[in-house]
Amino acid sequence: MDIDLSNNHLSGPIPQELGQLQNLFLLRVENNNLSGDVISLINCLSLTVLNVSYNNLAGNIPTGNNFSRFSPDSFIGNSGICGYWVGSPCHVSHPTERVTISKAAILGIALGALVILLMILVAACRPHNPTPFLEGSLDKPVNYSSPKLVILHMNMALHVYDDIMRMTENLSEKYVIGYGASSTVYKCVLKNCKPVAIKRLYSQYPQCLKEFETELETVGSIKHRNLVSLQGYSLSPSGNLLFYDYMENGSLWDLLHGPTKKKKLDWDTRLRIALGAAQGLAYLHHDCSPRIIHRDVKSSNILLDKDFEAHLTDFGIAKSLCTSKSHTSTYIMGTIGYIDPEYARTSRLTEKSDVYSYGIVLLELLTGRKAVDNESNLHHLILSKTANNAVMDTVDPEISATCKDLGAVKKVFQLALLCTKRQPSDRPTMHEVGRVLVSLMPSNTTPKQLTPTPPTPTTLPSAKVPCYMDEYANLKTPHLVNCSSMSTSDAQLFLKFGEVISQNSE
Repeated sequence: MDIDLSNNHLSGPIPQELGQLQNLFLLRVENNNLSGDVISLINCLSLTVLNVSYNNLAGNIPTGNNFSRFSPDSFIGNSGICGYWVGSPCHVSHPTERVTISKAAILGIALGALVILLMILVAACRPHNPTPFLEGSLDKPVNYSSPKLVILHMNMALHVYDDIMRMTENLSEKYVIGYGASSTVYKCVLKNCKPVAIKRLYSQYPQCLKEFETELETVGSIKHRNLVSLQGYSLSPSGNLLFYDYMENGSLWDLLHGPTKKKKLDWDTRLRIALGAAQGLAYLHHDCSPRIIHRDVKSSNILLDKDFEAHLTDFGIAKSLCTSKSHTSTYIMGTIGYIDPEYARTSRLTEKSDVYSYGIVLLELLTGRKAVDNESNLHHLILSKTANNAVMDTVDPEISATCKDLGAVKKVFQLALLCTKRQPSDRPTMHEVGRVLVSLMPSNTTPKQLTPTPPTPTTLPSAKVPCYMDEYANLKTPHLVNCSSMSTSDAQLFLKFGEVISQNSE
């Protein structure tokens, strides 16, 4: 079970009932106004990710059970919290007591000291033949002054680990630009004045460090304009760091749902973002060898550059970020609200699981609503509106004010619902999703690299489908459509849209 209540202006103490949840794996309540202590959470033995930073919590940080695995960043921003984790010792006053030591105790201490001294002398006299340790091995700690920094991109050439630490003042809190379920992200400006994003993983040791490094090498070799490039990494007992392209406009989640929305997103911008994310996923699914399943497609993993072009991040490494070996069989990949219901039933991830999550992102873009908000599920809401022929009532006002053709908005709603069909086999591929979105793009803003286009209506044999394809191909001139058999019902139009997708298969 995962619980994410961050950035919700919550107040009061952490409920004692949370300590009784034995299957709670993730708890995020950062950036609220919570008070009291965190003692009750010590009984959550399955808890692997905890973030209670930036609240009004106080008291001691427990040291027993699984609390030793949590990063100090999990508790920062709480002035009343104390303990060695956050660098503030707890001062506890004790009444002065007169201590008396018996002669037997003194004799025992002396004998113990003598035994320890003899053991030291024996160890010093034994011949010492250290086992040779190959440089670069990641199966055990390495005794060197600075951890190894692996460079995968020329942008980071001529940098070493110490350079990064000096530029960020040992990853000082003032360089933090974001928090995630598995990491804290920092901004660092390199010697060439170009910025990078540093992701410091909470998990000190991923499941298999050798396998993890192999996956990072693979991810670093993948280049696509809609994927965030991995520029380098450093894996050591001092901390596991991943270095990514820096994206000036943050994540799509921040722009849609963040506390301070920096920019309003017009319809054309949202359509370009949807198209870029679809292209990135299509590349992972269809053009990489072996094919890559993202495993955690969501709006916070879609980053935007200075031109608001979409770039997918965190692909290819989600499987290695399970924070505990003991929970690998039950660890849930993905994020609540985006998880494929078929995966929840079978625990098997496929490319169609990513397609489902992408469909939820489309609904976020169309409505401006969160995937899950106050126990309200966005997908269920849209399905109910579709059945009542009222889906357009949920459109974000920023879209209504900037879109010249609401028919295109309706098509994207239908595409989102196709992507989130319950049966994976009923969902389109990401190549098919990309072709549909290309056809909806205004001609003056269609990216140059997008060449696939839907077939012309005359190539379809069905009498009903070409009629719908006529409408589909003439979105910009809906007055040219003349089809007496076309129903205006959202539900029926949705079914016909599915036929169009199937006809566009490669």
